[in-house]
Amino acid sequence: MSLYGMMRTGVSGMNAQANRLSTVADNIANSGTTGYKRSSTEFSSLIIPTTAGSYTSGGVTTTVRHAVSQQGDLKYTTSGSDLAINGEGFFVVQSPSGSPVLTRAGSFVPDGEGRLVNAAGFYLMGYSFANGIPSAVANGFGGLEQIRISQVELTATPTTAGSLVANLPNNSTAPAAANLPSANAPTAEAGGKSSLVVYDNLGTEVVLDVYFTKTGTNTWEVAVYNQADAAPSTSFPYSSGPLQTQSLSFDPATGKLSGASANNIVIPVPGGASFDLDLTQTTQLALNYTVLDAKVNGDAPSAVAGVEISNDGTVYAQYENGSYLALYKIPIATVQSPDQLTNLPGNVFTQSADSGGVEIGFANEGGRGSIVAGALENSNVDIAEELTNMIESQRSYTANSKVFQTGADLMDVLVNLKR
Repeated sequence: MSLYGMMRTGVSGMNAQANRLSTVADNIANSGTTGYKRSSTEFSSLIIPTTAGSYTSGGVTTTVRHAVSQQGDLKYTTSGSDLAINGEGFFVVQSPSGSPVLTRAGSFVPDGEGRLVNAAGFYLMGYSFANGIPSAVANGFGGLEQIRISQVELTATPTTAGSLVANLPNNSTAPAAANLPSANAPTAEAGGKSSLVVYDNLGTEVVLDVYFTKTGTNTWEVAVYNQADAAPSTSFPYSSGPLQTQSLSFDPATGKLSGASANNIVIPVPGGASFDLDLTQTTQLALNYTVLDAKVNGDAPSAVAGVEISNDGTVYAQYENGSYLALYKIPIATVQSPDQLTNLPGNVFTQSADSGGVEIGFANEGGRGSIVAGALENSNVDIAEELTNMIESQRSYTANSKVFQTGADLMDVLVNLKR
């Protein structure tokens, strides 16, 4: 056995235990860091070929492993912008330099520009609803942008769709053609009338008068006017003709719209968009004109009062008037081997040659976890285990130092044999 080899082995052991103590120190220091993944030092023996009757000591090598796939406990908070992933996957965030990376640290808060940024300065990325319902780019980060919610922005949403559920009286009498509401005559008669509040492109309220009038056996006319054009206290005649008219026909056996009948009316809202009013559930029964339900979309100008994030990752702006608007959808990224990802400063990860490529999808799809708003993922560090590892490493380091010291003492004896 070589005394130099013995001393090198002792140094190898001390270096290995120093690496282990370094990971233990990092784990203890980051035991309270949101989304932190513990590191561990794995040992493997270094064997040097020997000859008969002689043994050459080798040493020990170390490999650092990161328990990225091991989930920490969830801790619930009072902030709706705090996010955690319950299950597999990572948030996609952008570094200040513009590079997309992965993280489990979801302690996001809005900055001065309305961007959601976590404690390490990384910005949350998502797909915008600006061009319709988003779809994920499966094999890259294309299409992602910083999620930005302005608290001072005013938004008005024009009315584009709605529904009116009403019963039309079967025993109603059809007036002369000259007295139909569509004729806009002072003597116009109607079997039923309802008014609907809709919104134009600027959020201005527009009141529409909807008239239902029987025109024959099992047939009705729908005529829609802008109430602003009505004559004072009389409605008819309006200063302008109807915005739209439509004919309905009913099945005499069921009182429901017949299969050949129209079931909607598309109304051009003054200053706004085309308004598709669904009349599918309108009936003709032996009952007075009765409105059972009326709904329209669209909103008057309102400021953002808060943000709400659903468990599928959809980011909604909550407006002061109580309405919600989908702004972004947060994706979840996965890799084949999370434990092989490369660790970067700021508790973020990037793909490596051994981790596999990044795949993007949405929560609850393809084995991905769900997004939990108002919660944070704790680190997966067990303090008791780390303290035990520290004591073991301390004793092993001391023992290896004794090996080195013994080799040094024997080397002194060998050197002094001549004296």
